[in-house]
Amino acid sequence: MNIQMKWYYRLGFLLLLFIVVYVFFKLQPLWVPVLDVILTLLIPFSVAAFITYLLHPIVEALHFRGLHRGISIMIIYILFFGGAGVALYRGIPALIHQLRDLADNTPVFAAQYKLMVNSIMDQTSRWPAGIHERIEEGIIGLEQGVDQFLAKTITLLMDIINSILTITVIPFIAFYMLKDFDVMKKAAWYLTPRKWRQPGTKFLHEVDKSLGSYIRGQLLVCLIIGLLSTLLFWISGIKYPMLLGAIVGITNVIPYFGPIIGAVPAVIIAATMSVKMVLIALAIVFSLQFLEGNILSPLIVGKSLHMHPLMIMFALLAGGEIGGIIGLILAVPVLVVVRAALIHAKDHIILERKKEKPT
Repeated sequence: MNIQMKWYYRLGFLLLLFIVVYVFFKLQPLWVPVLDVILTLLIPFSVAAFITYLLHPIVEALHFRGLHRGISIMIIYILFFGGAGVALYRGIPALIHQLRDLADNTPVFAAQYKLMVNSIMDQTSRWPAGIHERIEEGIIGLEQGVDQFLAKTITLLMDIINSILTITVIPFIAFYMLKDFDVMKKAAWYLTPRKWRQPGTKFLHEVDKSLGSYIRGQLLVCLIIGLLSTLLFWISGIKYPMLLGAIVGITNVIPYFGPIIGAVPAVIIAATMSVKMVLIALAIVFSLQFLEGNILSPLIVGKSLHMHPLMIMFALLAGGEIGGIIGLILAVPVLVVVRAALIHAKDHIILERKKEKPT
């Protein structure tokens, strides 16, 4: 009878849970606007927290060498945001000019692209039907992918322009987070339940040990690759060097697949100029990836992840399937956190079992 009652309780609990979930989704018009407001408020704090996380070790290093903490923060703060401000002030007008020029010349590029595609179709028309169809499907798929990429890029740029007020608030939030970092750390310590403090500190230390050095190193590598690619595209005469260099630098944050994604726009622009430019664009991208893979990443990033490449590839495929480009960028950091959580949970379970064993 007791077993039957337990099953009744379980079924009743599941039924009640389904009803609560159903009502929750039915009330979406009420809580979705509230959730949007909360997320909008959290975005600047999240970005500022990320910047604080990147800059805090540098501030601590300067403070450890005898420099006053406030002065250390001001130096790093001015260098970081001052450099970013100058780069944006100088770079955004040139970037907008190149985007406008690209938009104005789109019909010309489209006509050249059609001529190139028709030439390819004519040359392959005598090939076996299966191969010819595959080439045609590949061209259509490439066109759809480029259209989606451009649409997402334009949407992202418009969102950034519309969020200019939010962006201007971020430096001030980051400054106070850097200034009161120890205060926030103590507050988090006292707000955390006593039994979770030591395990939580150990878990965060393990995550920071691998993830922190990876993120800082990867961002520095992406900056170097972006600047070098811009310079090389400009020297070689490929159009829109700053735009293409920015794409190569940003996509380089994605391991393994980033170089392929970053090379596509450069090759497309080069294809509208000449076959020689296509070869030059490919040579630039692959040379930079060789430099990044064999010199920059081992020197700057090192082996901070301590994970097999197959695990990273699996995470990238899963992230791309779930969240697209954003999923690809966040895949590796999420994998690091999940890995640290699993290892921490395993150690905690083993420790608890040891405590339960009779002495």
